[in-house]
Amino acid sequence: MLPGLVLTVTLQAAAAAAPAPVLVTPPQRVAPGVYVLAGDVPAERGPDGNTVIFRATDGLVVVDTGRHVEHSDQILAFAHDVHRPIRAIVNTHWHLDHSSGNRRIMAAFPQARVYATSAVDRALVTFLARNAEAARTRQAAGQGSPVEVEERRGFLDTMAHADSLRPDVVLSRSASMRIGGKRLDVHITNHAVTDADVWLYDRASHTVVAGDLVTLPAPFFETACPLEWSEALDEIWATPFTTLVPGHGAPMTRAQFDVYRGAFNTFVACVNTQAVAAECATGWVNAIASLEPENARLHADATDYAAYYVGFLRENGGKSAECQLAR
Repeated sequence: MLPGLVLTVTLQAAAAAAPAPVLVTPPQRVAPGVYVLAGDVPAERGPDGNTVIFRATDGLVVVDTGRHVEHSDQILAFAHDVHRPIRAIVNTHWHLDHSSGNRRIMAAFPQARVYATSAVDRALVTFLARNAEAARTRQAAGQGSPVEVEERRGFLDTMAHADSLRPDVVLSRSASMRIGGKRLDVHITNHAVTDADVWLYDRASHTVVAGDLVTLPAPFFETACPLEWSEALDEIWATPFTTLVPGHGAPMTRAQFDVYRGAFNTFVACVNTQAVAAECATGWVNAIASLEPENARLHADATDYAAYYVGFLRENGGKSAECQLAR
């Protein structure tokens, strides 16, 4: 094996020789030194989560890296355009639309360290392992549209390099930390969206990075414990932020987040009644109407997601099958 220094220099030289990605859409500046690269939701493909980029004294801190190559290309293009190295990656949670880009970022910036909880370890032998087995079965049978085949290939490639999803620095408790030269309040929420989720508060800009604790057009409950999730939203509300960046969707003001928090709690309460799914879904869509642009596709997606999750949660007593809590 090459010594570490030689390996680093070799990788940096290879990255320098490769054509630099072109920045197609500049990230949105939401506060001084804070930028949001919006995740896309391409038709018939899995989504990319939002990426937040902090300018730090030592370079850049990237929070969540998306799923698709096109998304991580835009992260790398931003770093190239501002002439700053990526020093750290923070994954708010292990869902692959927020962490699949880790490997490509680290290939370009091998000294970057990944900060995340250890929740991915259980996911790799349960939820993700089951999905990977199903994907291999469909692949062997030659099933799926060309788009599905491409998405499946990307998923299995990520699973084949699962070490890139694991943290270099395990986040196990809430604390104020210096990450890549940037001081951030790191909050760990147990049993909300996943076994352990990270949300960040930047005191300098009064910005919260919420990850999938806040998502539009609907909350994503596949691995969730809704009651603990609701408590996490209350914890965020108690933080004196002015701007909140969700895992999916546009940045929010405090007032907009409070609308979301109320809509979430009302939806979860509806799930735990005998109301028909359509009633709960309509309640969700009406409650978030002020947060979503007048877009027919988003309205339809919000309705479909909400109706689906009513049945999904009710099958498991108001939570996902992945939720390990008894209540």
